Amino acid sequence: MANKTIVKRQQKEKELLIENLKQVPIVQVAASKSGVSRATYYRFKQQDKEFAKLADEALQEGITFVNDMAESQIISAIKDGNLTSAFYWLNNRHAAYKNKVELSTAHPAEEESLNTEQKARVKKVLSLTGIKKEKNDNQA
Repeated sequence: MANKTIVKRQQKEKELLIENLKQVPIVQVAASKSGVSRATYYRFKQQDKEFAKLADEALQEGITFVNDMAESQIISAIKDGNLTSAFYWLNNRHAAYKNKVELSTAHPAEEESLNTEQKARVKKVLSLTGIKKEKNDNQA
């Protein structure tokens, strides 16, 4: 009988956790509002794969909800003439205003050439940046 009571209580706690995560996507806050500890939340996730899936979905839904609220606040601030909000919006949402990284280097004189190790390093860097694909030994 006691075991059934514990299972029922835990099920209610899990349901409350899911609902609270949808409203406030912060585990500590959702757990506290649900009357359980953060450790209990993570224990539930570890022991109950279905709860883990629902909790992850609820957390994502909560994050989307907060993102929508924040975006709405930024838009309201822009409408009120807040230039900082306008700059923030453009910097993050408009390609022409995004931060850019520019790489440049001095071109070495023609008599200076790279040694084998330096050439290998340059090839490796270019392959890591995606600028130039590194050929495998199997490729011609």
